[in-house]
Amino acid sequence: MMSGMGNERHAGGLPAWVPDAARNYLVHTEGGQSIRSLARARDCHPSTVMRQVRRFEGRRDDPLVDAALKALSSRVTGDAQARRCAEPVGLTETRIARESKRVLRRLIETGAVLAAARDMETAVIVRRTPEGEQMRTAIVERDIAEALALQGWIACTDVGGRIVRYTITNAGRAELRRLTAQDENRAGGFDDTDQGAGSEWDRDALHGIARSAPRASVQESPLLGLSRRRTRDGKPFLARDLVAAGERLREDYEIVEVGYAGIAGWRDALDPATSDVPSGAARGAQEALGRIRAALADLGPGLGDVALRCCCFLEGLEQTEKTMGWSARSGKIVLRIALERLKRHYAETQGRFGPLIG
Repeated sequence: MMSGMGNERHAGGLPAWVPDAARNYLVHTEGGQSIRSLARARDCHPSTVMRQVRRFEGRRDDPLVDAALKALSSRVTGDAQARRCAEPVGLTETRIARESKRVLRRLIETGAVLAAARDMETAVIVRRTPEGEQMRTAIVERDIAEALALQGWIACTDVGGRIVRYTITNAGRAELRRLTAQDENRAGGFDDTDQGAGSEWDRDALHGIARSAPRASVQESPLLGLSRRRTRDGKPFLARDLVAAGERLREDYEIVEVGYAGIAGWRDALDPATSDVPSGAARGAQEALGRIRAALADLGPGLGDVALRCCCFLEGLEQTEKTMGWSARSGKIVLRIALERLKRHYAETQGRFGPLIG
């Protein structure tokens, strides 16, 4: 959990989201404060602070951790000009929490890694497909990747190459569970009254986001499980291009979920029949919402419902079949038809190769 939760600033002029161990390291090495005075201020033994300082000194081989510490050092030294150049714009506790949900959900999937090149402004999350190919599933802004590494939610084992690969840590999994629990607690007080009687779309799916399938326990999307299944002739039940179409829809949904967080009524706008689309979100989130609405309008009720539930809400097929009133084991067939239609939609509206996921 982030230290100093709820405070804008903390000791040493550092943002509240900076971990205590990193804070002690920076205040000691950059600010010149002694180990003993830090220990007195933190009400702990000097050896505890010493271990924290040594641990972060060793972590500076990690390029993301090193970059984060360099960006934060100007906070301690008081160099205003360096601060303006180095401090990431908009890197707040709220933004880190929102982006962490999106990033950690991707990294918890089997075979997923975050790849960061030393000279690139963004990192990418890739996952190995059952056929052994690499599929990109998300783009992560550099400052967010640095914050995740500094928190210890992602870690790398080999720092020697130009491209460094990170995986989620146990601490990252615990943070994802905490963030998901917060979402579920908020959802518990959500007004679930019927606001669209007579609509052909399943309004319960649009309002009851993921309450029937907590994301913290989800290791992978239903699409990945089906992509490993084989038909009688030995081919994957879901081909790679169908999985990619579903992942593109999911990435747009997660951009919308982050961008519209705190804005009332955004879930209603997922229904393409709804004309009232809330404003106030960033341009990227608005564009992503527009792409989702266009895709669901093309699929129509039924196919759109299963795509929304399985690709975006990560709902299991059995639950989807039960909710939609379908017979057992029919959901995977409907999902495949929906993905084929979704693939065609993207090819006709955006071209085969663009825009890429993220």
